[in-house]
Amino acid sequence: MSDLFDSQPAKEAPAHRPLADRIRPQHLSEVIGQEHVLGPEGPLGAMLAAGSLSSLILWGPPGVGKTTIARLLASETDRSFVQISAIFSGVPELRKVFEAAKLRFRQGRGTLLFVDEIHRFNKAQQDSFLPHMEDGTILLVGATTENPSFELNAAVLSRAQVIVLERLNLASLERLAQRAEQTLGRALPLKAPAREALLEMADGDGRALLNLIEQVMAWKVAAPLDTQALSARLMRRAAKYDKSGDEHYNLISALHKSVRGSDPDAALYWFARMLEGGEDPRYLARRFVRMAVEDIGLADPQAQTHALHAWEIYERLGSPEGELALAQTVVYLALAPKSNAGYVAYKAARDGARKTGSEPPPKHILNAPTRLMEEQGYGAGYAYDHDAEDGFSGQNYFPDTMKRPVYYNPVERGFERELKKRVEWFAKLRDKRNG
Repeated sequence: MSDLFDSQPAKEAPAHRPLADRIRPQHLSEVIGQEHVLGPEGPLGAMLAAGSLSSLILWGPPGVGKTTIARLLASETDRSFVQISAIFSGVPELRKVFEAAKLRFRQGRGTLLFVDEIHRFNKAQQDSFLPHMEDGTILLVGATTENPSFELNAAVLSRAQVIVLERLNLASLERLAQRAEQTLGRALPLKAPAREALLEMADGDGRALLNLIEQVMAWKVAAPLDTQALSARLMRRAAKYDKSGDEHYNLISALHKSVRGSDPDAALYWFARMLEGGEDPRYLARRFVRMAVEDIGLADPQAQTHALHAWEIYERLGSPEGELALAQTVVYLALAPKSNAGYVAYKAARDGARKTGSEPPPKHILNAPTRLMEEQGYGAGYAYDHDAEDGFSGQNYFPDTMKRPVYYNPVERGFERELKKRVEWFAKLRDKRNG
């Protein structure tokens, strides 16, 4: 039974509807590129087969079908579909939605509430969904492009299953392009390389591809266009990149791990991706210094100096010239010998300090500026290393009650190979002097 809240505006004539709306799937089996969640073995496929659909959080990039899937889930489960956006909705709108859902529930009909950009709701607004989810008034399907672990309340996440949707690959985009051609009744006026370039311009976004196709189909051309002609007529979409969101952290992680993995080509690629996305080069310069300290360390002590100099060069030259210095640093760091021995030693020493933080130093290495301190044994028995054979006394410098630990274990790479020899030499002398 329909009601006041289910009324829909009259649809526009097909000729005036955007292509993306005209070819919107009518069944879940028609959704392209998300077979891993909609197939028989996928989480949504299994839920529908068992007739036990739960509240969901659809997490994925723009243009991969989040709204379409939510709408079709409502149809598959015979629920009223209600869509709101967290950008435009506040507490008054939510109250109206919940009251309408309660009325339907009393009439025996469920409501699938689709909340776009759900991560933009604050904690109190997110909490307002909970009682209505628990009593079955609504089945919540939230859509977000941000990591739900960071953006959504634990209470909401405990009551909803997170479904990860993937960006569309080139094969899926090609299937979408073919569906658009069937709907429009003609082929794209593009040569094969230009067609592939068009798919790449969409950058995994199905909605963006359909918008591009709509533009191309509107052109009056006598012959299929090549890649150069396509590029001249059509601006490439800006890469999806949010300097404060998931993409920022994902790409810096990819860059850091490429450097750590000694792959200069991959490191340069992710460096370029971040620059193309509008990242501040100063942020990258600072991260390069961290990489030099954390992942290269004393295997190449010059790496830190190189990173700092590149940062200084960028500050003096600015963009775009200064970015070349940063690019060269990426290559240098990627190809430098790697060691985190210093990093591991530092963390181990901090841990040891926390456990034995009240232990005093041995008295023989304490200064005795007063007579009382001399009488207490301060400085007694201290061996001045410069007077010892080989300039090394081998004395104990740890607390007397503490068993001597080993924190620093240099690797057999780069300059640390030399440091390893020194560590072993001093250890041998220490054992000999104290034997």
